[in-house]
Amino acid sequence: MAISSPKRQRKPELGVKTLPKLYQSTHTADLVILISDMLGELVGLNDRIPLSGAGLTRFHSRAPPTISIADYLNRLSVHASLQPSVLLSMVYYIDILSTHYPPFVVSSLTVHRFLITAATVASKGLCDTFLTNGLYARVGGLSLMELNMLELEFLVRVGWRIVPKAEVLEDYYRSLVMRMRGRYRVEDDETPGSTIAPEGSGGGGGRGGAKGKVSSSSGGAADRAG
Repeated sequence: MAISSPKRQRKPELGVKTLPKLYQSTHTADLVILISDMLGELVGLNDRIPLSGAGLTRFHSRAPPTISIADYLNRLSVHASLQPSVLLSMVYYIDILSTHYPPFVVSSLTVHRFLITAATVASKGLCDTFLTNGLYARVGGLSLMELNMLELEFLVRVGWRIVPKAEVLEDYYRSLVMRMRGRYRVEDDETPGSTIAPEGSGGGGGRGGAKGKVSSSSGGAADRAG
């Protein structure tokens, strides 16, 4: 009787953190790192595009906030108790908002207002319990009136499509991990996934510059990210 040898488990690379297979089990601190790193690179690209009056949106602030993207997203995650699905929905919202609202671009002038708006909308759409807009506004550093206007603007622009399918969020999760594959890997994941990466100046619409691109192997998400 032939006895097969047990399958060897893949040893994790030194310095590479292994994350759970399921995004629902991933610590929010790791998701904050994955998302903020992608946003930082995207902002760096889009800030090179000259801003015209026609490109201004309600999400634009007069000057870039002094708090970094990573610190701001971590603040929202901690003080608003954001769930993994809410954090990943933010990436999905970049995709869908820029597709249906071409003037929107993720830049140093828009990213903070976008994030607090996305956190507010996603929490209401995906969670059984959530905070009041007054508390979200306090955490995000906005007035209640301003957050209310941003929330309505967002909902109208995306046609009230605020609940992504679980498999779409799963694809975004693996794409974000793959993008930082020198630092993270998914548990027992030996196959290359899809990638999320900013796109060069050859692509993108709107103002004609690089908006960044969220590409997914499933093809279930929109093509562009703001």
